[in-house]
Amino acid sequence: MPVNKTSLMIALISVVLLSSCQSGTAVRPQNTATPVDLTALYTLPSLIGTAPAKPVWSANGQHLAFLWNDQGFTFRDVWYYSLAQQSQQRLTHHGTSDHTDLSDFGLNGGHSGISEVVWLDAATLQIAYVLDGQLFIKSDQSESTKVASELRGIRNLTVSPNQQQLAFVTSTGLYLLSLSDDHSLRQLVSTEHPKVHIQSMAWSQDSQHLVFQQSDASQMPEREIHYDAQGELKIDRVTRAFPGQNTALYTLGMVDLETAQTRYFERADDSHYIWDYGLSADGQSLFINSSDLLIKHHQVLMYDVDTGERTVFYQEHDPKHLRPDWQVAWAPQDDGLIILTDKDGYLHLYHQTQAQQVPVALTSGNWEIASFQVDYHNHQLYFLANKSHLAERQIYRVPLAGGEITRVSSATAGTHDFTLSPDAAQLTTLFSNDSTPLELHLIDANSLTSTAITNSPQPALAQILWAQISYVAFDNHLDGTPLVGRLSLPADYDAKKTYPLIVGSVYSDSVRNQFGGRTSHPTWGLDQYLTSQGYILLNVNVRGSWGQGREHNQGQRFGYGVVDIEDLHSGVKYLISEGLVDPDRVGIWGSSYGGLMTTMSLFKKPGVYAAGIAGAPATNVAHAYPGQMWVMGEPNGDDQPQRYQNQSPLYHTAGLEDPLMIIHGSKDPVVLYADTIALIEKLIAQQKMFELVTLPGTSHGWDNEGNDVRLFAFKKMVEFFDRHLK
Repeated sequence: MPVNKTSLMIALISVVLLSSCQSGTAVRPQNTATPVDLTALYTLPSLIGTAPAKPVWSANGQHLAFLWNDQGFTFRDVWYYSLAQQSQQRLTHHGTSDHTDLSDFGLNGGHSGISEVVWLDAATLQIAYVLDGQLFIKSDQSESTKVASELRGIRNLTVSPNQQQLAFVTSTGLYLLSLSDDHSLRQLVSTEHPKVHIQSMAWSQDSQHLVFQQSDASQMPEREIHYDAQGELKIDRVTRAFPGQNTALYTLGMVDLETAQTRYFERADDSHYIWDYGLSADGQSLFINSSDLLIKHHQVLMYDVDTGERTVFYQEHDPKHLRPDWQVAWAPQDDGLIILTDKDGYLHLYHQTQAQQVPVALTSGNWEIASFQVDYHNHQLYFLANKSHLAERQIYRVPLAGGEITRVSSATAGTHDFTLSPDAAQLTTLFSNDSTPLELHLIDANSLTSTAITNSPQPALAQILWAQISYVAFDNHLDGTPLVGRLSLPADYDAKKTYPLIVGSVYSDSVRNQFGGRTSHPTWGLDQYLTSQGYILLNVNVRGSWGQGREHNQGQRFGYGVVDIEDLHSGVKYLISEGLVDPDRVGIWGSSYGGLMTTMSLFKKPGVYAAGIAGAPATNVAHAYPGQMWVMGEPNGDDQPQRYQNQSPLYHTAGLEDPLMIIHGSKDPVVLYADTIALIEKLIAQQKMFELVTLPGTSHGWDNEGNDVRLFAFKKMVEFFDRHLK
């Protein structure tokens, strides 16, 4: 029996108050005299600050380096935090110190600054870092020095366990830099073919071997993307396969540093994915966590490093499997493997000591684990899970022997992303929640006390009339599947009124208790502006999303634009039934897959939505990435010959009756602009009205490619929704 509007609002207010109480901080001040301005929300320096990124521990676990800009500009320098001094300090100064020259390193234009950093020597604060693809070394006794200056595109800095050598990757191969004074350089693996790349690597504990993963896309087709920008025709060539075409090949190799010899570990099919891999502590065994292209058959292969002999350590098969959320790591003392799998319905941790042995469950319940790290010192596992609430990612730990689960993160609701220190005495966590932008914190593994390291937002942020965020539960209106929604209400919400609703941005995994909700696109300011203008926003954890178990996400099988749009419609019907929303003023928007759901919702459900905006819409799934076959199946499958047409908006245009705006960048290599042209040709032929906003020279992430483009597109969206929903 549905609750009435009054009881629903009591529940929502309780959630907001509970979140404020759990945080241990005062509720953010509200100043009704400060209006929300869309342009100001995206002006530099940023109102919400620049989020810290990529924290890394020194080998002794006493120093922490991270990338940050403390004044809200886009350029991140290297900072460090000392546990002994309990203070942070800026180590590099490539960005201007006073920001008077905003053109320096593109501070006003979006340059993101240093891309990665590693510790070389904590005693002298010596670090290596990458800026604009080049390698630099700096200590407290010397200025930054460029090394290996003849190389470009340097990435994946990895220091040997003995701290004597630095490995890294470029487009031409795998290199090794001596950390002695001579900084001698040698190439270990060559990848001269432009379509062959080394993706990752890992050291053996004796620092004598490097294991690396290599991808070979030489058999994949190339496509030309033609577009006009800045007064001239431009042509981009991209390596891009469609479903059913040749994909990349993946191999795993090992370099012996003494002999400079490389050997590769054979698999039955090199087109199968490699999700992760790991060398045992004694260097004798290697696992590869793998699956077929459709991710229906999961295998963990085990190799004898000396002989190359391969055995199947673990395997499972499920013809309905849709998400490759598996993760594997060595157990302490090489006592088998820790496996994260949803084989029993939810993603949980298992310990398996021998090949083909039945794995022992270490965790269980109707909740899921997102990732884990092994504490080799104390024989326990730390993991991120939504045990407290679907929308959260909290930190927990459990003994390797099994037993009681301990919550490590505080009672504050929100989302964490943690890293263990080498001695497992501390954890870093990048934390945010619905009302707090991302910050870097330190958690003591013994006392579980938390220390904030960064404070990024400007004081003016506290004066904004912030949206009220809460969570609602409802069932799919067709099959009763339980669903969860993230609801954003205006700060001055009046329970006596009904409001216009915008569903979106729609996507999978969109119900998150973190700043901005779904953070893969910078729409936090747009969302805040829309609620300030009197809109309610709704995100729905559609089928195919993480967090509600295997059966829930498998409901998406063959279901792009089918079951997902019913989940969205269910959220709309629920809010209307509770009296919050005017049924005649409902809008929807999303980009990429979200654009597919938007167009399908308009084409197949006329009259439900008064307007929709589709950004870079995936209108023809035959042109998707091969990885989308996880959901779509193979092209022209015998069981459903028309399954791709069923899941492609291109074949459902006749149903359009309501206003549609399409936003698309002309150089998009992910969803081809040509697919939008094919769609609008059909709409024109059918005399269906629409609006097209082309962003010249803009790629797939059109709202993250410069503030001018972002603000223009967001303002177009606001004007469109205001015109049709107000």
